[in-house]
Amino acid sequence: MDKDRIDGMANQAGGKIKEGVGKLVGDKKMETEGQAQQVKGKVENAAGGVKDAVRDAGR
Repeated sequence: MDKDRIDGMANQAGGKIKEGVGKLVGDKKMETEGQAQQVKGKVENAAGGVKDAVRDAGR
């Protein structure tokens, strides 16, 4: 598994937590930051998936 996929999953999880805490305490900025972190994680995960596919195709 590519490092980008691991980082992506961590960012998605962290973003989800941050978004939830932001909603809970009424902090719109924190909520938005959490959503942005989730998007970043999805992009990293997708990039890692492409790297994995390329590496597997070369075997």
